[in-house]
Amino acid sequence: MTYVDSMVAAVPTANKARYLEHAKQAAAVFKDHGALQVVECWGDDVPEGELTSLPLAVKCEASETVVLSWILWPPRDVRDAGMAAAMADPRLGEDDNPMPFDGNRLIYGGFEVMLST
Repeated sequence: MTYVDSMVAAVPTANKARYLEHAKQAAAVFKDHGALQVVECWGDDVPEGELTSLPLAVKCEASETVVLSWILWPPRDVRDAGMAAAMADPRLGEDDNPMPFDGNRLIYGGFEVMLST
């Protein structure tokens, strides 16, 4: 069964092009280490809630846009090995590919796929 890592972040809207370049470089690393697919989504219709919402979750400021991303992996054991290798890969390091957003407000998690149609 496939496995998904997902992430939500607030990215400065002015950094959209920098974020895309960062994401392209990171995607190549993840795919080199076994990922099947990497998807990056720039927020377009992401409403602010009063109690819960994606913007609230990442403390999105007026000058930022919510980004949703996911990485599709083969089964979890492949993901665990691939993610460990990717995190150790210097191409993901701050010197080679600095994050153009505040990583402290990044929300992420791993999920087992229950249904895919």
